[in-house]
Order: sequence, then structure tokens, then C-alpha cells
Amino acid sequence: MKRIAITGGIGSGKSYVCRLLEQQGIKVYDCDAAAKRLIRTSPELRRQLSDLIGSLKKADISRFLLASEENAQAIDAIVHPAVADDFLRSGLQWLESAILFQSGFDRRVPFDAVIVVTAPEEVRIRRIMLRDNISREKASEWIARQWPQEDVRQRADYEIINDGKQPISPQLDLLLKSLNNKL
Repeated sequence: MKRIAITGGIGSGKSYVCRLLEQQGIKVYDCDAAAKRLIRTSPELRRQLSDLIGSLKKADISRFLLASEENAQAIDAIVHPAVADDFLRSGLQWLESAILFQSGFDRRVPFDAVIVVTAPEEVRIRRIMLRDNISREKASEWIARQWPQEDVRQRADYEIINDGKQPISPQLDLLLKSLNNKL
């Protein structure tokens, strides 16, 4: 089975691209949603996170995560293996992950193709502020926690530019044709 990953920084529009794929009948595994579901439903995951953080409240987890890179890595070491196993059991071919490379997820699961969704930083900041009702500072902080967009772009096989100017659908159509020809 061929596996395809969609990545890109927060606010780039990955979820929008995934919704367009779903409209075409392509189901995409959402790593963020899966992580939240697993944290809610897995007693073992809940115990490990509670032991690490002391709380399972979203605000406490976010605060712990943003406090240091070591904290983020400690959470990742608990959550990411569970998400990778869940994806492999899901039977799906497509996966969405904001931190595919940064987290090492690409080493846990082999992908035949990686697509990055990109957008200018200012566009990303505005999207995050609107979506999450947070300050510019907080939106910038979330962006800074992830790899630079250019680093991700260099490691990806394909790019979809979601700058609000170039239409997404034609880019997606070309990408799907190329994937069908190569895979």
C-alpha cells in the first residue's frame, strides 16, 4: 500500500487541502485529531502524560509544551508512537501531520510521497489569530515552535502554495495526476 503524507506549518492550510481531498473521495488520517482522541481514550497514554505534566487539561499541556524544547520532545516521545501505530492500523494511505519531519514521524512510518502546503508567514499568522482567537504574539510563538517552512519544503516531494492568491484546486489536480503516474 502506498502512503502519502501532507505536512506544512500551522496556518499553512493543510486542513483545507485535506478537506478538498476528502471531497474527491480521499480519506486523510488527521494526526492532531488522532492524538487528541488517543489522549482521551487510552488509559496508558493518559497515565504517562499525567505523570509527565501533572495534569491533562489542554491549557496545562499547551503551557508545558511551549515551555521548552525538552518538554515538547517528552510529550512527543509518548504521543507519537501511539499515533503512528494507530495510523498503520487505520488502513488509510493519506496522513496529515504539521510536524512530520520535526517529530521524526517520517522515520516511524515510511511514506512514498510527502506534500508540503506552504503560505507566507504573515498569512499564516492572520489565519491562526482568526481561527484560534489568539494574539499575534501567541500565533508567532506557535509558528516558531515548528521547523522553518523552507526546511520542510526542501524535504518534501511536492508543494501546494496556499497564499490566498493561487487557486488550490488546479494545483491539487496536477499533484494527483503526478502521484497517479509515479505511484
